[in-house]
Amino acid sequence: MTTPWTRRGFLRVTGCTALALTITGPAFTVEAAEAADAYDALRTTWRDLILGTGFSPTAEPFRTRLTEIGTAAAGWRDSMAPASGSLWPDLVFADPEPDTDQESYGFSARIVDSYSRLRTMAEAYIRQGTGLTGNAALTADVLTGLDHLHTQVYNATQARYGNWYSWQIGAPQILLDICVLMYDRLSAAQIANYCAAVDHFVPDSAVASYTGTSTGANRVDLCRVLALRGVVGKNSAKIALARDALSPVFPYVTSGDGLYTDGSFIQHTYVPYTGAYGSVMLGGLGLLFALLAGSGWAVTDPNRQIVLDAVEDAWAPFLFNGLMMDGVSGRSISRGVQGTDPKQTQQDDHTRGHGVITSIALLGQGASSAENARWRGLVKGWLQRDYYSPATSSPALSIAGLARLAAVQNDASVTAIAEPNGHRLFAAMDRATHRRPGWAASISMASKRIAHYETGNGENLRGWHTGNGMLYWWGDSYGNGQYSDAFWPTVDPYRLPGITVSRKPLADAAGGDWGASRPDVNWVGGATDGQHAAIGQYVKGLSSTLVAKKSWFCLDDTIVCLGAGIGCTDGTAVESVVENRNLGPAGNHVLTVDGVVQPSAALPWSATLSAAGWAHIGGFGGYVFPGGSTLKALREQRTGKWSDINKGGSTSALSRRYLTLWFDHGTAPVDAGYAYQLLPGASTAQTSARASDSGWLQILANTDDQQGVRVPSLGFTGVNFWFGGTVGPLVASAPCAVMIREKGDGTAVVCVSDPMRMQTSLTLTWNRAVTSVISKPATVTSATTGSSLRLTFGNLSGTGGATQKITVRLG
Repeated sequence: MTTPWTRRGFLRVTGCTALALTITGPAFTVEAAEAADAYDALRTTWRDLILGTGFSPTAEPFRTRLTEIGTAAAGWRDSMAPASGSLWPDLVFADPEPDTDQESYGFSARIVDSYSRLRTMAEAYIRQGTGLTGNAALTADVLTGLDHLHTQVYNATQARYGNWYSWQIGAPQILLDICVLMYDRLSAAQIANYCAAVDHFVPDSAVASYTGTSTGANRVDLCRVLALRGVVGKNSAKIALARDALSPVFPYVTSGDGLYTDGSFIQHTYVPYTGAYGSVMLGGLGLLFALLAGSGWAVTDPNRQIVLDAVEDAWAPFLFNGLMMDGVSGRSISRGVQGTDPKQTQQDDHTRGHGVITSIALLGQGASSAENARWRGLVKGWLQRDYYSPATSSPALSIAGLARLAAVQNDASVTAIAEPNGHRLFAAMDRATHRRPGWAASISMASKRIAHYETGNGENLRGWHTGNGMLYWWGDSYGNGQYSDAFWPTVDPYRLPGITVSRKPLADAAGGDWGASRPDVNWVGGATDGQHAAIGQYVKGLSSTLVAKKSWFCLDDTIVCLGAGIGCTDGTAVESVVENRNLGPAGNHVLTVDGVVQPSAALPWSATLSAAGWAHIGGFGGYVFPGGSTLKALREQRTGKWSDINKGGSTSALSRRYLTLWFDHGTAPVDAGYAYQLLPGASTAQTSARASDSGWLQILANTDDQQGVRVPSLGFTGVNFWFGGTVGPLVASAPCAVMIREKGDGTAVVCVSDPMRMQTSLTLTWNRAVTSVISKPATVTSATTGSSLRLTFGNLSGTGGATQKITVRLG
């Protein structure tokens, strides 16, 4: 099928002007576009999407980036040496023993790397400002390289080895990009050969079933391959198949991979992946929506709105000051710096965030005008606040991405939107975020439904305990490099902040690949009113006898952290980590305990702090220990390599200083516990004042059966009932999470959830006078008021751990 394009339609879809076309390359003109058929128009649109438009090649950072592309291309051209089994001597792709082991993964990855170098060379030829624009010799080298790879390895008769991803997504995506860029220089035979190779490795059957490696982000990537195969080969059926195969990605899911109604995003069945696979999916959909918009293959499935809604519901909650919180990035946290190239760009929470922000800017072009305007305000806010790693000069972004962000930043009509305040509980993926003026935090947990961590492909080898209640936090203008600055290769993996852990030595990749390690527990989750929360996790350690009950009560200026029922028979030390601050290469931030400044000059330094009432780390915040606690403290320098946690990582040694505070529960704890408040951004005076105010926080329970607190000044009561029972004014008939907020207007919100997803009935009594129930969900089958409030719930097992909110008028 050939779909005609009008000049107006073509320009509207591509966003092109004569100037934009001139900027990105010499090969196309508006006059030529007017005469182009539908496939040519799509090819031009894709060319603009991957190269970027609307920027000057002489303005920074574009001038420098274009020069870098030219320099890299010249280097690749000079070192290219076609030979049997390789195109470059350092990228041998011929596998002497082809299979699917780690070594074969490396060989298949070099196919992708080889195409990537050719793409850089093609960009240098097409783009202005590279010093190689229109260079005929460079063109010949690109074509030679393409034919060599086709003859040697990526062809219609080659059997796959190594990583499936290299053959079905990595290599064909880059190959097809090159075909778009060099289309007018390729012969019909070359195009046919390359399309046949793609058809061989990515047949239509790759998207026939929404299972296995064809779900979520992977499905979107496969659809990109099919769509571009259709564009390059002028095959309408391929483009239509790609469009239609996107539809299974859109609907909400209740298990497995995809988006959930509570904003969760899962990939690999058990792994929270908003910041990695979710980012790929978002970016891929943005590109495909933009490519096909206005054509005969436009994506019109009404469920696409679910993805648009998820921008603010699923992705934005994990973006803070431009960074993407690591708790939803899976094994990507271990990638850091790859290989031995000293110029390799580091991957971290900021670079991952920049990619998501760029995708949001692009996706907005296909959203409603109101959504696009709001998202541009969000994007501008993130750009302005990322003081640690400014996105508009990020070396990890493509020129096209930088151009999209520059367009938003330079648009005076866009008003930056501030970071929101509030709490989000993502029950479907055992994650929570808490945002207050001046700081944000997130909590990572694990259950039968969600893995302790993910390892695979030799990545994230020591992420074992990231799901043991790791508590991340960042300040508005401080601490934004905590996890970015070589944290993961240098931190003690047994002392991640917030976790309770056995120091039993674990092997790299312990527990198995792809989220295989999941604790046999159901009670993980909590209840929230959208501003405050009661969060709980029943912990069972990875390859360990460790058990613990952990609770977090998320409030205005603090997170109250409780631990109880801590037991272990591993015979190794058991600890609960209050804090493990990355101080950078030379930091000597002051530690003050109960008003006494601790030593900071000597490394290492350690101490046992008896009956500590409060502690403060200069430049970060405070910690309060109700009733006093014995703490361990350690100031040390740690050295590690990215290759320690990722087999493809850099072998260069990195050193960072850490200041760690923890509770030592001994080697055979029985029913051990802890209690502390985290006060991000608090001064020493504020921390001391909170510690002195003994009535501010009331700990109602901290046992293996229940954990709960009350803060009278906030009207807050929160209880995690691990078992039914009575805690303060609350009586629960079965396990549940309860959070109550009494307001100044005489009303209260009662929030209840079933974190276990198992309760077929529940009765909750609040011994507080209540005159009436203002609103309640359908799950409440009976509500009795008077001198107390008695709520009877029906079957909660199908609610997915979601909070049930009841609003009442107080007596």
